[in-house]
Amino acid sequence: MTTEPTHYIRRRTVLQVAGAIAAASVVPAFGRANAAETAGPKPGDRVFLTNEDSNTLTAIDPVTDEIIGTVNLTSFDEDPRPPFRFVTGGVMPAHGEMIQKPLYHGAISIHGCVPSPDSRTFATCGRGTSNLYLVDTTTLKVVGNQPNPQASDKTSPDVLTTGILVGREPHEPVFTRNGKEIWVAVRGEDRIAVVDVEKARGESSGELPRGSSVRGFIPTLIGPAMIWFSAKGETAFVISQKLSRIEVLNVKYDADGFSSVEHKATIDTTQQDRFGFAPFVKLSPDGEEFWISQKLADAVSVYSASGEHGLQDYVMLGEKARPNHVEFVSNERASVAYVTFARVDDDGPDGVASSRIGIIDRSAKSGERRVVGDFFSHGRESHGIWTDPSNTKLYVAHELDELPDTPNAGQTVCTVFDVTDPMKPRFLRQIPLGTLDLPSGKLRNKKSINLVYVRPGSPSETA
Repeated sequence: MTTEPTHYIRRRTVLQVAGAIAAASVVPAFGRANAAETAGPKPGDRVFLTNEDSNTLTAIDPVTDEIIGTVNLTSFDEDPRPPFRFVTGGVMPAHGEMIQKPLYHGAISIHGCVPSPDSRTFATCGRGTSNLYLVDTTTLKVVGNQPNPQASDKTSPDVLTTGILVGREPHEPVFTRNGKEIWVAVRGEDRIAVVDVEKARGESSGELPRGSSVRGFIPTLIGPAMIWFSAKGETAFVISQKLSRIEVLNVKYDADGFSSVEHKATIDTTQQDRFGFAPFVKLSPDGEEFWISQKLADAVSVYSASGEHGLQDYVMLGEKARPNHVEFVSNERASVAYVTFARVDDDGPDGVASSRIGIIDRSAKSGERRVVGDFFSHGRESHGIWTDPSNTKLYVAHELDELPDTPNAGQTVCTVFDVTDPMKPRFLRQIPLGTLDLPSGKLRNKKSINLVYVRPGSPSETA
C-alpha cells in the first residue's frame, strides 16, 4: 500500500492540488431522495436509456410510461447534401455504414450514463468516439449543441457538439458526490479521466479550448470498467474487465471541491472471477457495501465499503446467467438486490424468449445471501435497471429486439414492473422505443445498454 498521493497526470505535467481537506466537509450526505420526495413517480421525472446502435437516448415519462422524446447524438441531416444525410437515395444504411458515412461527426456506441448528484444533468459516453457528452434532464438538450446555420425542413435544427475527448473506449462515467467532477473509466487504456463539470459545459459549447476541462488522468489497473464512490466520497472502487483485481483509492478534496487520490489497496478477485471480467459496480443504498457483477463467472461479489474492504458475499447466479447490472429495492416487505441476466431463455412468458432477473435476499446474514428467485424481464438480453425513488416501479433496458410474431416485433423495449412486493415483481408493460425522426428518414432506437431514473432537482444515487 502506498501513502504518497497520486496527482493526475496531464500530458507531461503534473496537476498540483493544494489545500486538501476532509471529504466529508465538501461532499453532501449520501442517500436516496428524502422521504418527502419518495411518493412514486412524479410529473417531471424521467427515465433515460442509452441506445448503443442508434447513438440516441430515449426519454420516458414514468408517470404515463410513454416515450416523451429521443435525444439525438448523431450528426445526420445537419447539412442537406447527400454525404451528410441519414437516408440517401431512399436507402437506409446498415449500422456499420451509418457511422462510416463521409463527414459523420456524431457519437459512436453510446453506452454508459449516470445522473449528477442534483439529477439535473447526466453524463454519457461514446465508446467509439472516445468522448463524453452532458445532457440536460429537463429540456432533453445536449449541452453545447449549437443552432444549425443551415436549418430548414431538410436539416436538423442543431449541430452536435464534439463533447469532451477523454481517451480510448470510455465505458462508464460517474460524478463525484459534490458534483464538481466526472470520473470516466477509460476501458481501452489503464487510466481514469477526471473532468471538471463546469469547464466541460464551456468546452462543449466552444467557449473554452478543447481539452481544457480534463483536469488530468489517474493511472489505474488495465481495462478499468467502472468506478463508484463510497457514501462520503472518500473511497473509490475501480473494477476491471481485463484483470481479476479491484483497485481501491483514497480520495481527498480541496477547498474548491476538486479531488486528489492515493492508492489504498488492490483486491485480488481470482478466486471469485478468474476471467477478470467485471463490468458493473454500485454502492448499496445504506452505503455499507459495494456490489460487483462478474459476468463470465456468472456471479456477484459483495465487498465492505469500509475498513479493509473484506469480501462479504459471493453469490452464484446459475449457468451462463451472464450478469449485467445490479439494483436495490427495500421496503417494509423485503430488501433485495436485482441482477439482470444477459442470457436469453426460450421458455419466457407466453412462449416468447426472454431474459431473467435474479432476486437476492439482502436481509439474510452476511455470508449467507443467495438467489431466492427470479422473474422474466419480458425482453431479450436485459442490461440496465433502475428503480424510482419510492422503490415501487422498476425499469429494465434490453439489448436485443423483440422477435417476429410478438406484440412489439422488431422493437427494442424497456419493461416496467411493480415492485411494491420486492419478492414478487409484477409485470406492467413493454415500452417499444420507436424511432428518432430525422428529416431524411426514421432511425430506429436500438440496443439499449444503460438505464437511469432521474428526478430533476432531487438527490440522485450519486449524491
